[in-house]
Amino acid sequence: MSAVSDTPVLDTLAAMTVDSLERCGLSPDMLMLTRIAALAASDAPPISYVAHIDPALKAGMTADQLQDVLVAIAPIVGTARVMTAAGNITTALGIAIAVAEAEAQAEIDARG
Repeated sequence: MSAVSDTPVLDTLAAMTVDSLERCGLSPDMLMLTRIAALAASDAPPISYVAHIDPALKAGMTADQLQDVLVAIAPIVGTARVMTAAGNITTALGIAIAVAEAEAQAEIDARG
């Protein structure tokens, strides 16, 4: 029996991600490119992209690479999904920036 958690869904997703990373032989940048393509193909919501922004940046992904992924998959998944993905990525970046700004402000406020 597992321990009870206040965030069972997030805990499950984190465990799945760790398991995937341990079993995957892709380089970090290729892994992120693959995941972004899968998110676009599955019509994922912005919050799904939010979870991948920091790891993608840490893997050295650029905005050009993100665009290249969307261009590469467009003939397969269609223009509607690619346009939705582009919008969702933009929304996710806005969320990530807002969170980072709030965290920075909280740190400044805590210092006095």
